[in-house]
Amino acid sequence: MSARDRIFATLRAGLKDSVNDPARPRAVAGRIAGHPRNLVPQRAQIPHAQQVDLFVAKAEALTVTVDRVDSAGAVPAKIADYLARHNLPSTLRVAPDPLLESLPWSERPLLQVEYGPGRSRDLVSVTPAFAGIAETGTLMLHSSATTPTTLHFVPDHHLVVMHESQITGGLEDAFARLRDKLGAPDESWSGNWPRTVNFVTGPSRTADIEGVPVLGAHGPRRLHIVLIRDGAAEN
Repeated sequence: MSARDRIFATLRAGLKDSVNDPARPRAVAGRIAGHPRNLVPQRAQIPHAQQVDLFVAKAEALTVTVDRVDSAGAVPAKIADYLARHNLPSTLRVAPDPLLESLPWSERPLLQVEYGPGRSRDLVSVTPAFAGIAETGTLMLHSSATTPTTLHFVPDHHLVVMHESQITGGLEDAFARLRDKLGAPDESWSGNWPRTVNFVTGPSRTADIEGVPVLGAHGPRRLHIVLIRDGAAEN
């Protein structure tokens, strides 16, 4: 018997009683259908306006930069300002998402907007986010035809555009919104879960080598959020 066979034999022996228990499959099916919620920290159970402020504070504590604007029309100007601050070229690789495609890019004619998935040569990407989680300042991102995952991780600078109403209190609330979207599928989802759901909390970083923090080890070294004010939302 090979080492692989021994490992699987041990696993089968350990699972023998549970596999043969007829109540176990029913319990698993009930849990999947019922979506029971785990504990939500008290700090996330606050009015939505406070959730927005908490999300911004948590994100900025993790070296994320945030611009808050009064309307979507102000987004291209804020993005142009970001590029100027960091001495970056004016070329943007943008997700072909309806929110981003509707922005008045023509008001900033020096910006070169290219739509499509991320490429190794791209320095700056612009994407939407599905949700922001106030509890930890985390972005919830998913893959789809209009939100290629490569834009989240390949370029050095990841710029995210989202509405305040997309901010939730905790992780459980964000997953509830994802399930609601599945209940009313659009063309890009076709009623199926996205292939990937990623949670991003701050820029990519590691301290694996001698405990020295390094930014950009596994993804973008800078994360910038442009947050559009649109009033409170019900959670």
